[in-house]
Amino acid sequence: MSERRQRVSATVLIAFGANLLIAVAKSVAGAITGSASMVAEAAHSWADTGNEIFLMIAERRARRPQDVAHPLGYGREAYVWSMFAALGLFVAGSAVSIMHGIQSLVDPEPASNFGVAYVVFAIALVLEGTSFLQAYRQVNRAAKESGRDLFEQAIETSDPTLRAVFAEDLAAVVGILIAFGGVLAHQLTGSPIPDAVGSILVGILLGVVAIVLVDRNRRFLVGVEVPAAARARVLESLTSVPEISRVTQLHVEFVGPRQVYLVAAVDLLGDDTESHLGSRLRALEHRIEASPGVVQAVLTIAEPSAPDLRPEHAPGRPRNERRTEPEVGAA
Repeated sequence: MSERRQRVSATVLIAFGANLLIAVAKSVAGAITGSASMVAEAAHSWADTGNEIFLMIAERRARRPQDVAHPLGYGREAYVWSMFAALGLFVAGSAVSIMHGIQSLVDPEPASNFGVAYVVFAIALVLEGTSFLQAYRQVNRAAKESGRDLFEQAIETSDPTLRAVFAEDLAAVVGILIAFGGVLAHQLTGSPIPDAVGSILVGILLGVVAIVLVDRNRRFLVGVEVPAAARARVLESLTSVPEISRVTQLHVEFVGPRQVYLVAAVDLLGDDTESHLGSRLRALEHRIEASPGVVQAVLTIAEPSAPDLRPEHAPGRPRNERRTEPEVGAA
């Protein structure tokens, strides 16, 4: 496993441990206090705990090597299991919180033992904050490598596990603050309505996060090309290979977390026979597939009349031969 994958696995394990402890504490506090917001937060934490299991399965299954039946590997399994996690967050977290909040509005009951709720909120904030900090560092590191801002990287990354942990931990921190406000307003006003509204707001927050995560996983399952900057680097690297004079077609698509499938139409130097061209193309494909993240490369011969993809290309332009292997930026 690469160092990057080890960091992501550590992020998931930290999130799982934190959510499990918090879920137990919130459940006990919810039973003691009778607070609607606390019950909503307990549902939230149990949903997050279950989701981390889905995410660990996603990482494990996506790392399986290529085989005859799956020449592009199993990377897209990460999006399938991450989709399950997002749906679980929506059903077990959002729906339960909203329904409990509505029931508390229809049939309100006063809460008690507010001190217990505040202690649990404080502990949960520390644990969730620690987990979120781990995810934040991971996303921030990747954002700097890819030249994106933090939230753009969290949304656009091809790694659904990292995106899910970051989004869920951020939602957890915000949810704790919302629930705290609902309980505090309940204590100060004596009315259970703010507490019930807090439960509904937590549910809405989880629903929004779940919908965003479902949509992102759906898009990667359908097929997402690498960002323009990464595509430009691949194009530059291909044209830097001494055997390639021009590239007329290029498609680089994610087939898993930081795993891509590359298809290109190239013009090779020389006038080899068809059999020799086939051997040269296969040799180039193997060299490309040796690059980190390239699961499979398919090269074809460019049509003579097809334009070069490099806008600055002109006959006789000096060639850059510093790099001889295509590179794909992490995303």
